[in-house]
Amino acid sequence: MFADWLISPKNAWFTRNIANRAWSWFLGRGIVHEPDDFREDNPPVNPELLALLEQELIASRYDLKHLFRVILKSQTYQRSCQPASKDPKCETMFAFYPVRRLEPEVLIDAINQITGTTEKYVSRIPEPFTFIPQEKRSIELADASITSSFLDLFGRCPRNTGLESEQNTGLPSAPQELHLLNSSHIRNKLQEGAALRPLIQSTAKPRDMINELYLTILSRYPTEEELQIMSDYSQSPENRQRIGLDLAWALINSAEFQFRH
Repeated sequence: MFADWLISPKNAWFTRNIANRAWSWFLGRGIVHEPDDFREDNPPVNPELLALLEQELIASRYDLKHLFRVILKSQTYQRSCQPASKDPKCETMFAFYPVRRLEPEVLIDAINQITGTTEKYVSRIPEPFTFIPQEKRSIELADASITSSFLDLFGRCPRNTGLESEQNTGLPSAPQELHLLNSSHIRNKLQEGAALRPLIQSTAKPRDMINELYLTILSRYPTEEELQIMSDYSQSPENRQRIGLDLAWALINSAEFQFRH
């Protein structure tokens, strides 16, 4: 059977490609780079590492979750995103974690989780259903036939060829930045989101609200400098809800929120 042959240890090409792609998903760069460019004159930068990942995948009977755990628990994955050297080999040898933009699906799911909102997705294909359940996350969408102006704008993979190079994760474009800054789509999520509204309308002290917003959006407490800036801003005559919305908007538009690092 084809499926049996495909995942056989004797078929080294399949195992090697999957291991390399998994590494590329998490580290932003394959051991063989580009991930789709497997050929004899494009060798892996670390053959021993690739061989180790291959063996882990085979030994686990092609359990991808096991392979993911091996990569995520490695010191390489947990390195700082700040290079310790300007040597160009640092990037190719994974000496630091590469800063890269969130995929469109991950970005909108994060915004929805923070605000307590959902997206409406419609499939051009009538099976199994035309309208996608609103509780379904973007990362769970079955294929690219499901329409989404946000995902299309932010460069989702069209899934036409199966190549990793189809995914557009370069620097944000002007239309993408303007959408996050000025669109009614994002503004309505901030103003009407069931998860965010109680936070910005609570009677807690302004400092507590600021701390909660930073923890909710950036998963960290604000620095003393950031606290001082927001404390000064909160002394303005604007109402409390406006201050909370402005801070949430600013944090969602920050590079810290939009990039993996």
